[in-house]
Amino acid sequence: MVSRIKSLIAELTCDDVIRCQNARRALVAMGHPAVGPLIKGLSNEKHWVRWEAAKALSQIGDAAAARALTKALEDEEFDVRWLAAEGLIAIGRKGLPYLLAALADHGDKSLWLRQGAHHVLHDIDRGKLDETLRPVMAAVGDAAPAHEVLQAAKKALDVIRKR
Repeated sequence: MVSRIKSLIAELTCDDVIRCQNARRALVAMGHPAVGPLIKGLSNEKHWVRWEAAKALSQIGDAAAARALTKALEDEEFDVRWLAAEGLIAIGRKGLPYLLAALADHGDKSLWLRQGAHHVLHDIDRGKLDETLRPVMAAVGDAAPAHEVLQAAKKALDVIRKR
């Protein structure tokens, strides 16, 4: 299976859209065993490889990809960032500690991270956030100063870690 995964990952780098799409679908069908190699694909220099990796990880929805998808919220390409957010939404609450930690660390400096976090928090649990996450959602919105993102994320992260 390892050699098959390597072969499919290599297919993601080709210029043939259909071959890339078929490779992604096969990797998604494999599920968890493909997550590690797909995470590596998120740092590929080629935009479409990062896109395919993010798309596959969002379709797999494995919590093992949460840290990498959070990092991909800051990709230079909008569509990769969007797919990373979709992946975190698919993972659900298990991905929130990584998202909150990133916001607490540098959420005041990264507009793309704040925008991605807004997307994730808006769509996770279909907008029914508990009291712990509502201040974070408000802080990543346009109304709050960026430094409030750090405070809200740190507080929410502390609460989540104690659960």
